[in-house]
Amino acid sequence: MAEPGLAVRRRSRLGSARKRGRAPAQPGAVCSPVARKRPSSGGEGPVGEAPCSDGSEEDLFGGYDSFYGNDSLLAQVADMEHRCLQGSDTDGKAAGDIVLGNPQSGVHQDDPSASGNTAVPKADREGALQVNENDLVGGNQELSESLLEDLPSSQLLYFESMGEPSGCRVSPGSERRSKPVNSSLDKINSPSPFYPDAGAKNGPNDFPSDSKCDLLKPESLKDHLKSTMTGNAKAQTLQVSKAKQLKEALLSEEICVAERATEASFVDIGPFYGLPSKVKDLFRQLRGIERLYAWQHDCLMLESLQQRKNLIYSLPTSGGKTLVAEIIILQELLCRQRDVLMILPYVAIVQEKVRGLSSFGIELGFLVEEYAGSKGRFPPIKRRTKKSLYIATIEKGHALVNSLIETERIDDLGLVVVDELHMLGEGSRGAMLEISLAKILYTSKNTQIIGMSATLNNVGDLQKFLQAEYYTNNFRPVKLKEYVKIRDTIYAVDGSTENGFTFARLLDFKYSSTLEKADPDHIIALVTEVIPQYSCLIFCPTKKNCENVASMVCRYLKKEFKAHRETEKQALLKNLKDIGNGSVCPVLKQTIPFGVAYHHSGLTNDERKSIEEAYSSGVLCLLACTATLAAGVNLPARRVILRAPYVAKDFLKKNQYKQMIGRAGRAGIDSAGESILIAQEKDKHLVQDLVNSPLENCYSNLLLELTKGIQSLLLSLVGLKIAVTHEEVENFMCSTLLGVQQQLLSKEKSLSEVIKDGLENLIKKGLLKGRLSEKDHNSQCTLTITPLGKATYKGSIDLAYCNLLYRELKKGLEGLILESNLHLLYLATPYDLTSSCSPDWMIYLRQFNQLSAAEQKVADIVGVPESFITKKASGQAIRKELEEFWVYKALLAELTKRLTYCVKTELIPLMEVAGVLEARAKQLYNAGYKTLAHLANANPEDLVKRIEHLSRRQAKQIVSSAKMLLSEKAEALQEEVEELFKVPADIPRTC
Repeated sequence: MAEPGLAVRRRSRLGSARKRGRAPAQPGAVCSPVARKRPSSGGEGPVGEAPCSDGSEEDLFGGYDSFYGNDSLLAQVADMEHRCLQGSDTDGKAAGDIVLGNPQSGVHQDDPSASGNTAVPKADREGALQVNENDLVGGNQELSESLLEDLPSSQLLYFESMGEPSGCRVSPGSERRSKPVNSSLDKINSPSPFYPDAGAKNGPNDFPSDSKCDLLKPESLKDHLKSTMTGNAKAQTLQVSKAKQLKEALLSEEICVAERATEASFVDIGPFYGLPSKVKDLFRQLRGIERLYAWQHDCLMLESLQQRKNLIYSLPTSGGKTLVAEIIILQELLCRQRDVLMILPYVAIVQEKVRGLSSFGIELGFLVEEYAGSKGRFPPIKRRTKKSLYIATIEKGHALVNSLIETERIDDLGLVVVDELHMLGEGSRGAMLEISLAKILYTSKNTQIIGMSATLNNVGDLQKFLQAEYYTNNFRPVKLKEYVKIRDTIYAVDGSTENGFTFARLLDFKYSSTLEKADPDHIIALVTEVIPQYSCLIFCPTKKNCENVASMVCRYLKKEFKAHRETEKQALLKNLKDIGNGSVCPVLKQTIPFGVAYHHSGLTNDERKSIEEAYSSGVLCLLACTATLAAGVNLPARRVILRAPYVAKDFLKKNQYKQMIGRAGRAGIDSAGESILIAQEKDKHLVQDLVNSPLENCYSNLLLELTKGIQSLLLSLVGLKIAVTHEEVENFMCSTLLGVQQQLLSKEKSLSEVIKDGLENLIKKGLLKGRLSEKDHNSQCTLTITPLGKATYKGSIDLAYCNLLYRELKKGLEGLILESNLHLLYLATPYDLTSSCSPDWMIYLRQFNQLSAAEQKVADIVGVPESFITKKASGQAIRKELEEFWVYKALLAELTKRLTYCVKTELIPLMEVAGVLEARAKQLYNAGYKTLAHLANANPEDLVKRIEHLSRRQAKQIVSSAKMLLSEKAEALQEEVEELFKVPADIPRTC
């Protein structure tokens, strides 16, 4: 049987031949030379004139049962052979009936009486067309091609087999059609394949007589074809079923279609890594990026990325990892037209990234959706035309993945980008990140995963888990110099020495006895070497220590520091005062005039954003901050000081240390960055180990975080129907990071035993239904989820509190008090916050006595009467999934909005815009910008003029964000309209 590819090619040629056969004859058209002129059997008879084609559809073999019934086809073949032989003959005879008379042509004239420079066909005397030599050459080629096009498939396959070696495949595209034809024509035009001795007999006197010529003449092509076709007819037909032939041909077609689809999945729409030049312009305008670093180019051109393989890449902090991720994201959104999920560790970073990419979304036509805090919709709206970039925290990203799996839309997600991938090894949040990635890997084979981090060590385990390639580079745009300060001596970190340190210098700063007592760690000496001309960060162990350090530094700074950008500092204080409804933190009020502030989670979102913007613009030159800023927003500094090698009471880990010092050095501004770790003599050996030790390994936390880890995963696997039997659950668990590291982590019990214990525990709690048998052959018993279990995993409730929360909500339905929000606030307070809550019970009692009678009744209902105030307080967040709690849905939705923004109702639409804080929202509202539509259609220049202390950059950002939000809302409404008009698939119909 012929191979499927050949069968496809034969069909395409025959189809084209039939189309030509069906084409109507044009008036006055000249008949084919083959049809017009056919030599007789003796070779010298009169020309046989054949009528032109009338355009009627012919049978594959010309309408005859046998090639013996009509010799028109064979006559055409013989004529073509005759022409080819005559064209290569140099004995002076004219080819066919045409006499070539050009002496310069090198062809001998057959008739000596013919005049010198004319070419006169005999048919000219009969009114035929004149043909010159060049036309003849081209005509022969066209004649051969047209003849082969009209051949039936058996003869065409014969020529193809002569033109191709056995098993050879033809290249795709046009070559698939032209290559076999051309190779066959070469065989026909050259007599050598058929006449082995022809090469030695090409002179005009090779054959002395006609009789000898006839005697030596080998078998003609006509006779060869006739004998071959007769042999084929007599040969036994291969017993291959037609169904099998059709199946193989269909498989070949499907493979070709799949290959074309793969090639077309990435649509190159421009010169900038497949993206339009507009993207490059936007990076230049919005980010000030003129060109990429060499490593960024190399990474983007990796073969693994071109093949859509998963990738992990690792570089030092400030190396430019995020830019690579953003270009890959834009390729997925614009070139492949698929949605993207970007997972970031903290709410602040999500908000910063949303602000940064909203302008790209507006300009390039995609949506940027925030999934952090109270924002995000589950499942996300399925957009009609535009694609979405979901930017989410770890927790929201997990909920988003669950909703996409539940609605069978996980394949819509083309790309998942994870920043700070090392967080896989950090507690319950790491367990949740591992769960999300494992679900994506297991349920979608079309979703690419990109992970990046500055601090990875056991990359091999992560590669196995994510089935990923790995790229690393030590590039830093600004050189980093590491130092350690012990007493008044500064040592340079040097891994080549025995103890890891080399002496650098002594501090040159005169301390009075009073100052020595106030600042024993010489922080003032270290910061005054760089500020106010350059920026500086001081990482402190606790929030309280941040405030103390900022306050202490300002007490001993010279008054000259106040003069630096004084007007902008006053504007910042005014802005903070507006945010605080007329009040400002006393510490900030004291420190900001000196260009100093603190930065930690105790600040409100609005205060934090204002301080970050002031620092980025150079108004503030020194920030005292906690370790969370190291992995948070991008706030680089000329010098980074680590106040102590501790985070709270825990000694620094190597990855924490690397992230903190990685903030030193601002690309394009500083020539070098410095980090100084302040250590006490007693910690010297610990610090030596810290700076010279390798990075910590990343281990799965699914076993350590039972209720938030493996039990939560098992519950959601059954709830989402990813795995509903013990065996399926085991298969899934083998694809997790825990499955990769099970030999290291589960030493007491096997992974199978851990899974079985977890499932039994969930059944016991009433979250799952089913039965686990001791025998392996009954491991196929199907597990199902209960309504309480479904509400628990969809609400991301800690399994340790789900039953308690259910009882509280049930009790609330008996007498929910709505005269104030106190009852709802109690129900919405997370239980795990109570452990960190240490109220002053006298103040608590005083506040209780100021409550209204209805609010005191709430305290009674929830079990906190006045007599019990000093003993108990608790609560938990809620998500409406159980139908019996439907009443909470509307109540909590409105409460959530009010708690999120803590502003008057009329300001809430403005507060949704990125970059708009409470004070700014009041300014905009009072200036007449009262709705989202007002802001989306505002002129940034007008905003700058009408709104006090609003920069041009901030105005553009506000307008871009408002446009993005408006676009999202319009898309959502359009989706609802289309959903309303959609005809239900299960509509009853009459037979």
